[in-house]
Amino acid sequence: MTQVHTRPPELVPHVAGDLPGPRSAEYLEHQRRWESNARAYPRNLPIAIAEAVGSHVRDMDGNVFLDFLSGAGVLSLGHNHPELVRAATAQLGVLTHGLDFPTPAKREFIDAQLSMLPAGMRERMKLHFCGPTGANAVDAALKLCKTATGRGDIVSFQGGFHGSSHAAMALTGLVSQKRPIANGMPGVHFFPYSYCARCPLGLSPNTCETNCVAYLERALQDVNGGLPLPAAVVLEMVQGEGGIVPARREFVRRVRALTRKLDIPLVVDEVQTGCGRTGRWFAFEHFDIEPDVIVASKALSGMGLPVAVIFYDERLDTWAPGAHSGTFRGNQAAFAAGAAAVRIVRRDDVLGNVRRRGAQLSDRLTMLRNNPWVREIRGLGLMWGIELADPGDGTPASTYARAVQAHALRNGLIIELGGRDDGVVRLMPPLTVTAEDIDRASLILAGAIEHCRPGD
Repeated sequence: MTQVHTRPPELVPHVAGDLPGPRSAEYLEHQRRWESNARAYPRNLPIAIAEAVGSHVRDMDGNVFLDFLSGAGVLSLGHNHPELVRAATAQLGVLTHGLDFPTPAKREFIDAQLSMLPAGMRERMKLHFCGPTGANAVDAALKLCKTATGRGDIVSFQGGFHGSSHAAMALTGLVSQKRPIANGMPGVHFFPYSYCARCPLGLSPNTCETNCVAYLERALQDVNGGLPLPAAVVLEMVQGEGGIVPARREFVRRVRALTRKLDIPLVVDEVQTGCGRTGRWFAFEHFDIEPDVIVASKALSGMGLPVAVIFYDERLDTWAPGAHSGTFRGNQAAFAAGAAAVRIVRRDDVLGNVRRRGAQLSDRLTMLRNNPWVREIRGLGLMWGIELADPGDGTPASTYARAVQAHALRNGLIIELGGRDDGVVRLMPPLTVTAEDIDRASLILAGAIEHCRPGD
C-alpha cells in the first residue's frame, strides 16, 4: 500500500481576487528593486510564497495552489515532507559542513544512492561530490571524460539543456541563452535528437529508421567526416527544458552501442529525470542501457537541500586530487535527507505511485487531443508536456501557452513552460501526488487550454 504525504485539510486550492494579491505585489516590487534582472519564475507566476506542504503552496495573500512545478523537479517528495525535515533537523545539531571528509551521514547517503543503481553497475561505479548544482556536476563530468580520454571535443544534442554555467551552457541547445556570451567553450558539436514531432531532418516516424542517430554514426566513423573522436557524448533520456521530449528507445540504444564500439564515454544527464521522476530511479533504466557517467542533482535530497554528484565507471577515475573541488560539496543535512528519501521511496512504493499517477495523468490528458492547437502530448512517469502549436504551420503557440499558464494559476495550479519558444506546457508534480490532485489539476489545465484557445 502506497503511503503518500498528503496535505492538511485546510490546504485546498483556492484563489480569491486578482493575482498578484497586495501582499505578493509588495514582495514582487521589492524583488524587482533589489534582485537581478535575471530572475525568471515570478515574471510569469506572480506570487510570493509564504509556506508550503506536500503538493500545495500558500502565497502571502492566503491563496493556495497545487504545485505542479515542484521547484523545477527538486521537491520529489513534496514540500516539507515531515520525515525529511526530521532527518535534516537532527543532522543540523551534529554536523552541517564536511568538505570532502568522510562522515556517517555521507557514508549512509553513498550507500543509499549506490543501492538504487541497477545491480550490474553497483560494484564498478564511483561517486564524486560536486558543487551543489546540476550545472557544476555537468562541468565535472566533462572534466572527468576529457582527463580520462585525453580528448577535447564533446557531442551534445539539439534541444538539450544542461545548465547555465559557462561549460554547461555550451552543451545547451538554446541559442538565445548563449548569444550574449562571447567566447563560449569550444569543441561542442550538436547532433539531431529523436524529437519526432519536430524532426530535425524533416522525416516522419513511418519512414525514418532513426536517421538522426544514423547521422551521428556516420559522422563519427567517416574518416572524412571532420569530427575528431570526442571525449564524451552527453545525452538526456527525456529533454526536460527542451519540452518534455522522451528519446526513442532505438535512438538511445544505438547511441549506446556506438559509443561503446568507439570507446567514447556516454554521459547521461539525469539532473531532472533522476531520483524516480520517470517511474524508475534513473530514466536510462527504461532503455536497458548502462551509461559510463550519470549526472544527478535536483531531487537527491528529496526536499530541496542542494547536493550534486556524478556516478562514473571506475576505469575513468584518472584525475588528480583536487581536480574538481567545491567548498559546498559536503552538505551533511542534504546527505541525511537524501538517505531518508531513499528509505521512504522504498517503503512507500513511491516509484509505483509515479507509474500509477503517470498513467492516470496520461489518461486524463487525452481529453485535450481533439484540440487542433495541441500538437502532441508526451511524457514518462510524472514528467509530461503538452505542446501547443498553430495547426496550420506548426509555429509554437507561445502566446497561447502563456495565457494557459496564467489562467491555470488564477484557478489554483502552478505549471511551467518550456520547449521551442516556450510553447510546451510542462507538468512535474511531486512524486507523492495523490489521485485526487491529479484529477483536480487535469480539470484546471483542460479548462485553461479550452478557455484560452485562439480563434480558429
